[in-house]
This record gives sequence, structure tokens and C-alpha cells, in this order.
Amino acid sequence: MEEVDLIELDDVEKVFDVRRRTGRLRREKRQVRAVDGISFRVPRGEMVGYIGPNGAGKSTTVKMLTGILTPSAGRLRVAGFDPSRERTRLAQHIGVVFGQRTTLWWDLPLYDSYRLAHRMYRIPDARFRDNLDRCVELLDLASLLDVPVRQLSLGQRMRGDIAAALLHDPDVLYLDEPTIGLDVISKAKVRQFLRDLNAERATTILLTTHDLTDIEQLCKRVMVIDHGRLMYDGALAGLHEAGESERTLVVDLERELPPVEVAGARVVKIEGPRQWLAFPASASAAPLVAHIAAAYPLVDLSVREPDIEAVIARMYEGEGVH
Repeated sequence: MEEVDLIELDDVEKVFDVRRRTGRLRREKRQVRAVDGISFRVPRGEMVGYIGPNGAGKSTTVKMLTGILTPSAGRLRVAGFDPSRERTRLAQHIGVVFGQRTTLWWDLPLYDSYRLAHRMYRIPDARFRDNLDRCVELLDLASLLDVPVRQLSLGQRMRGDIAAALLHDPDVLYLDEPTIGLDVISKAKVRQFLRDLNAERATTILLTTHDLTDIEQLCKRVMVIDHGRLMYDGALAGLHEAGESERTLVVDLERELPPVEVAGARVVKIEGPRQWLAFPASASAAPLVAHIAAAYPLVDLSVREPDIEAVIARMYEGEGVH
């Protein structure tokens, strides 16, 4: 089957005019380049992580992909449409979950928002029922359907938003921090739901997140944007190598001991019986854990993922990789 690119960006830019006061009566106008010549393709059925620090240009990119913003320059197509010029037609092909901003009706029960989406997107009745039943079951929403949206927790509302974005079977789904505010079990449910959705319906997913575990468990490909420029596009392991990033193994021993010695890691901090060991993020923690458990009086341990901002900072030090 021929591979079809559902998202196409060619040298896309977005420039904002910003005015700031320079005196009591004077204002200075300057240009801020939020997105600076970005090009990439996303084929149908791919799940891509789109990451970067706050203010990097992620949200601006997604707003251009949905038609909310018009590019200042370059070419952009989603599912064959020019988003800013064909926004109404494109809406039938995309679903959007914008982090802290809900698409649900604040004062109405959750189910009423779904009924409104049913009418707004003109979803056939049988398809609407099937999609809603599936989302309710897999996202554990049955007990929430009659609850006003304003009474939902952030995690509950996020699951409700994901369901609302999928009722019309979009070709492309944009997700902004989809696991924010969720507990460990709920995060696992949402991730499994997204994996199943992608596998069964070939839904193309663009995911922005600060949780590298989301990326590791869902995406084979990751793109890094910073200061409006695409710094990296490839596998997550390659990103870690490019940024020489490290994970941290936090080891709790029965008592205070000299620094733990294990090949492939180094002790970076000790506080009483607790020790912090750094090791390459592209390496597996399993052999380190096995060695420490066999050689030391271990009480507990945990693995901490590298911070995305730190990875990007290290990439800058090495002049980045594309």
C-alpha cells in the first residue's frame, strides 16, 4: 500500500508583531519569529512526539495545523487541505485536545457535549453510538456521563476531551499533554487506548508532551523544536545520543555505604543511605538494577527520566543534530 503523507510542512514560518512601551508615549514594534522555516512530513498512521521547552513554538505549529493561525510564509497541508483556508472542511478530518483548554461544555453533563458533537459533525447515529460506547469503555467514562464538566477532575476531563475528539473518526489527532493530571493507572489506560486507536484505525497522532514516558511508550519518532526551529527528527534513542542525556537511578540502601560501584553508571550524589547514579539514557537500566540488587543491601530503587529541557540544552552545547 502506498504511503500517504497526511501532514506536510514546507519551510513554514509564523511571525508575530509585538509592541512594547519604550517610554511614556512611545511604543516600539518588533517581530517575534515563533516558527522559523520548519519542514516535515507525517505519513498516515504514524504516532509522532513533538517536543520542546515552553515557548519553543509547539503550540503555534499545532494552531497552524488546525487552521487557527495562518502561516506567515511556507506551505502547509493536512489531509490534503490548506488549514487556514479550508478550516471548516478540515474540521471533519482532525481531532484536537488542547491541554488545559477543554472543548467540552462547562455547565452541561459530559454526555450532552457528546450529543452536541454528534449533531455538529453530522455523525451517523450508528457510528456515533459505536464510537461513544468504545470510548466510554476504554477510557472508563461510564460513571461520569451525567456529571457536569465543571465538576470533573483534570484527569477525568482530559479523558472526556479525548473521547470528544474521536467521535467523528478523525484521520489526524493532535494531543497536547494528554496524560497531565492523571494517576499512574489512568496514564496507562490512556496510553493503551491511543496505541489501540492507532493500530486498529491507523489514526495519525501528533503528541506534544513534557512526559518522556509518553513518548517512549507511544512514539517511534520524535521531533524537537526550540526557538521556532526543528532541531531533531528521528528515533528517541537518537535524541538521547545527540543530547548525551542521562537517566538517574535512585538507590535506597539499608544503611549508609561508600559509593556504589557498577559498570556503566556513576554516583553523582549521596545523602545517607540514598545514592543517585547517572547512566546513559539510551542504555537499559535492567543490568544495573540486577547488579546492585545482587551486590548491595537494597531497600528500594527508582528510575528518573531526563528532563526534556536538559536534553535540548545539551544538544545546543554540541550544536544540535537534525
